[in-house]
Amino acid sequence: MLSNIFILLRQELVLSLLIFLLLFIKIGKERSNETVLNLINILLFFNLAAGLFGMLEGAAFNSMFTTNPLIVLEKNILNLAILLISMQSYAWLKHHKQLVEFYLLLFTSLLGMFFMISSGNLLMFYLGLEMSTIPLAAAANFDLTKRKSSEAAMKLILSSAFSSGILLMGISFLYGMSGTLSFDILRAHIANNPLQLFAFILLVAGFAFKISAVPFHLWTADVYEGSPVAVTAFLSVVSKAAVLFTFTSILYKVFTPIATVWYGVLVVLSVSTILIGNLFALRQDNFKRFLAFSSIAQVGFILIGISGSAQAGSASMVYFVLIYVFSNLAAFGVVSLVSALAGKENISDFKGFYKTNPFLSWVLTIALFSLAGVPPTAGFFGKLFLMMAGAAKNNYGLIIFASLNMVVSFYYYLKVVKAIFMEENEQPIPKLSLPGTTKLAMYICIAGIIIIGLISRVYDYIYSLSIGI
Repeated sequence: MLSNIFILLRQELVLSLLIFLLLFIKIGKERSNETVLNLINILLFFNLAAGLFGMLEGAAFNSMFTTNPLIVLEKNILNLAILLISMQSYAWLKHHKQLVEFYLLLFTSLLGMFFMISSGNLLMFYLGLEMSTIPLAAAANFDLTKRKSSEAAMKLILSSAFSSGILLMGISFLYGMSGTLSFDILRAHIANNPLQLFAFILLVAGFAFKISAVPFHLWTADVYEGSPVAVTAFLSVVSKAAVLFTFTSILYKVFTPIATVWYGVLVVLSVSTILIGNLFALRQDNFKRFLAFSSIAQVGFILIGISGSAQAGSASMVYFVLIYVFSNLAAFGVVSLVSALAGKENISDFKGFYKTNPFLSWVLTIALFSLAGVPPTAGFFGKLFLMMAGAAKNNYGLIIFASLNMVVSFYYYLKVVKAIFMEENEQPIPKLSLPGTTKLAMYICIAGIIIIGLISRVYDYIYSLSIGI
């Protein structure tokens, strides 16, 4: 019995072990940042490998913790993302005095996300959510000498506290009406009565804050701009993916009896999120704010996929998040390197970027094409499956609206590509020297963007894991 629990919680235990190892490194003999970074990247690789073998399906602690192959895959996607972020941030982190503390914050946040994804109980979900959020506020303030970084941390903690309070109120109402926090038992108590609908709306509002869905997105651009690029990438990819995984699971496991209600809510959220995300992305010059509004628009497309049938909606969401990890991190990897080595973060600074840095220019271009959904990149197939899942409810007006907005998104993504390849810059970004780990991470991202969309077995595998959700 005890051995089964260790296997069920293997990913969480390995991550906890990494946290303790970092503590020992911090209090032990002083080592160079390069040595510590190489060691951490090796440990993160083994952390990813540990999640690929021998996982059981089951539950522990009176079903407060649950796991299955789909949940294991979702955690492995997060493990892959944090490994890529670490490799891409090498140039910035090797000069940082608080290197170990940075990883302690990110690993603790990731551990909270793991518990949140595996939660079978609203209490476990809420504890995992708080454990994942609080360290991120400190990480957002990691550029201690920059006022914008402190401002970003303050806005993140205040918005997170507000959204957590809304979530907790919704949870309290649900518990008061049902007398249980367990997902399995709670589902039988869900009915179409006004108080439960109000509790559900509170719960959705709390989730919408975390994934930056409109109109709960106002914190996103400021926090992304003020945070270090590595933290912005973590917020945009890892944090958002974890909340989307959990949100989808709770919708399908708990709130199926009121599916017609939450379908309408998701349609409103998706339409407003895509529209506002696209409109504001059009007028951004700061690259991090640009990617912030881009990520907001991407969430709108994901919500369309989730609104479809359970199996197709879940599979298309996980598939798109996997593609989004490679696409967004490829873009953030280039921005991170330019920010660390040249101190520039505006789109206008990238004019003529191809003349001095052709490799980085192509990495960024392919990433932007994938985010836009240009074939044959994986982003095209990801959005295609999201639209197909959303079309299961025969709401073709929604699909047409989303398709037209994809055309709008082509404009602002191609505007960046135009600046890189076709415009002149009196003071271009100089040729940058790429650390080996950063270059390897970019190759991995480009390979993921090109290969995943062309190998149909990837989506078929995810779809097979989504059976019975």
